[in-house]
Amino acid sequence: MKKAVLACVCTVMLASCGQNSTDYKRLKAENDSLKLENVKTTSELNDMLATLNEVETNFQSIRDAENYLQQQDNAEMTPSSREQIRNNMTLITETLQKNKEQIAKLQEQLKNSNIRSSSLKKTIDRLSAELDQKTTMIVALQEDLAKKNIRLQELDEMVTSLNEDVENLSVETAAQKEKLGQQDKELNTVYYCFGTAKELKDQKILSGGGLFAKSKVLQPGFNKDYFLAVDMREVTEIPLFAGKASLKSSHPEGSYEFVKDEDGNLTLKILDPKSFWSIGKYLVIEVS
Repeated sequence: MKKAVLACVCTVMLASCGQNSTDYKRLKAENDSLKLENVKTTSELNDMLATLNEVETNFQSIRDAENYLQQQDNAEMTPSSREQIRNNMTLITETLQKNKEQIAKLQEQLKNSNIRSSSLKKTIDRLSAELDQKTTMIVALQEDLAKKNIRLQELDEMVTSLNEDVENLSVETAAQKEKLGQQDKELNTVYYCFGTAKELKDQKILSGGGLFAKSKVLQPGFNKDYFLAVDMREVTEIPLFAGKASLKSSHPEGSYEFVKDEDGNLTLKILDPKSFWSIGKYLVIEVS
């Protein structure tokens, strides 16, 4: 303000002095210098105000990002939200660093300039204080996020491990089921065959026998391929396509019966499968 008054005074004095006098030239030089300094001061002030506006805008971006992060405390973490958290953290740290540099520049400009504005100094001091506050905040926020990220990472590892366990368990369970199914099938698989005495002897299923001798069944080397494999739980009737039949293998009395159809052919009916097959899994029937 004093400089502006001095410039006016110089102008008035110049008007009253001769343009070629020494005083005139000195006052003109001082007036020109004051004008240049005023232009420089205005330029510096405009530059500082532009920087202040940018710093304020940056702080608003930081506040928005901070609010988002605080809203995620109780929110479900998804890949997209985790990515957004990382982006916001990057935005905050980079913007804080930029504001730190700009505020330091403003403080240096104000110190070295001829601007003596108390309101401008208060604004820069306020922004500097907010910078310190946000720096403290970001340190605490980083620690909280680090803990959350560790928890999320451990959760991801836990889920991955759990998925692997479930997958392994599924494979193991499938293998066990297959094994149990195979064992169950083997436990319930029985074999039967029927044929004439000659056919059975040719297959070495029957041997010996005669008027006073009993036939021997399933001697070593008998042809297993002559037998049909069936599930004892499913097969309870065996058509024999013959009018006469007798069991050559041992089976409990009362667990079976022969039934003749209208054509006179016999069918073996197994009345009690569990009892019928309790002695052995091979059924040999001689027909004629």
